[in-house]
Amino acid sequence: MDTSLIVNLTYIAASIFFIVGLKMLGSPETARRGNLLSSSGMLLAVVVTLLDQNIIDYRYIAGALLAGSLVGYFAATKVKMTSMPEMVAIFNGFGGIASLLVGSSEYIHSSLNNPALMGAIYLTVLIGGVTFTGSLIAYGKLSEVISGRPFLYKGQQFVNGLLLISILLVGANMLFVQEFITPNQTLILLIVLAFILGVLFVIPIGGADMPVVIALLNSFSGLAACAAGFVITNNVLIVAGALVGASGLILTNIMCKAMNRSLSNVLFSGFGAVSDTSSDSEEDQGEVSPINAQDAYLILEAATSVLIVPGYGMAVAQAQHAVRELGELLEANGAEVKYAIHPVAGRMPGHMNVLLAEANVSYDVLVEPEDVNPIMDTVDVCMVIGANDVVNPDAKDNEGSPIYGMPIIEVDNSKTVFVLKRSMASGFAGIQNPLFFKSNSRMLFGDAKETVSTLVSEFKG
Repeated sequence: MDTSLIVNLTYIAASIFFIVGLKMLGSPETARRGNLLSSSGMLLAVVVTLLDQNIIDYRYIAGALLAGSLVGYFAATKVKMTSMPEMVAIFNGFGGIASLLVGSSEYIHSSLNNPALMGAIYLTVLIGGVTFTGSLIAYGKLSEVISGRPFLYKGQQFVNGLLLISILLVGANMLFVQEFITPNQTLILLIVLAFILGVLFVIPIGGADMPVVIALLNSFSGLAACAAGFVITNNVLIVAGALVGASGLILTNIMCKAMNRSLSNVLFSGFGAVSDTSSDSEEDQGEVSPINAQDAYLILEAATSVLIVPGYGMAVAQAQHAVRELGELLEANGAEVKYAIHPVAGRMPGHMNVLLAEANVSYDVLVEPEDVNPIMDTVDVCMVIGANDVVNPDAKDNEGSPIYGMPIIEVDNSKTVFVLKRSMASGFAGIQNPLFFKSNSRMLFGDAKETVSTLVSEFKG
């Protein structure tokens, strides 16, 4: 049988693995098997590609394979769950720079009189460069190496417009003219402009919009890989990149709908650029009502329905296992326990779902805001653990708030709200939360894991 036929049949099999695995990732119950299946498809594609090509020296490939395996192993086993969003961001960046290097190599070694090839190389380098530096900025914001606040300046739109025009002119020179500057200068200029665009693309975006940015950059990394597949005429890379690009765009759209905002609003509004002057100050809203764990236990013991709302603070405290144990004790005490997951809770899509799955919380008790909001007034106790912006009543009550219109989990309508926080500091969006000052809210200050563990001890009594 012809070798190329065997290779393409193997690529088709790998593509089927990708598609089926991606479908399985849509359900928490099958996500792990889907991840394994997709990974197996990629391994199959890599192996058959290495066997098919005329490899000059396998030692370089073996070295890269060993280095990549070590990085993957330590990333999977050593990186804390709180650092998962920034790890995803940096992985997106690695995908972008890999595509850029592939496109750059082909540009240097290929004939320059093929507009179709030049177009694919142009897109590969441009999208790859934007993804790389954009992901580095996202990593910095998520890890708080740089401020999560948007960075806005006068004349920003003019600068961005001038940059885009420059990129288009460089692309036109690469595809059609090839006279004003040398090919190497064209490539270097395109890379520099793509890097600058990636930085300017992400720095105006506020911290609360990071889940959307992560999904969008993930899509960009897939689109860059897809373009690289056209550059080197590799079918499986085209398919895999297209799948990642399309799924990332779908996820981005889901995130935007969850925030009731358009993508253009997320990218260009500068959410959180200024303090929320429209909201009343802390002094104007009154005093908070603190409560200790022992008194909170007495209220929980009498509750017949409890809703737990996790947020990034739960991830920071690594409290998910203690929360699961508390939920089981509440159920044993006769209470109905649910976990309300907001689509943009945490700092990446699905962050809270991953944490609760790690703690073996049953998928059956996870609910979405639209499922629980209509019956919130029947809930005895809502426990907000480290969440802030996704339960902020200003989203539905204060038209002057930056988050006005964003669907939230309406815990303020429940009978009693326990808010577990270290302090009165604002959330990642940088705005005040009037929930803390409502008459039915009680503040449980301290480390979430220690607080929940104390409640567990009280139940075990």
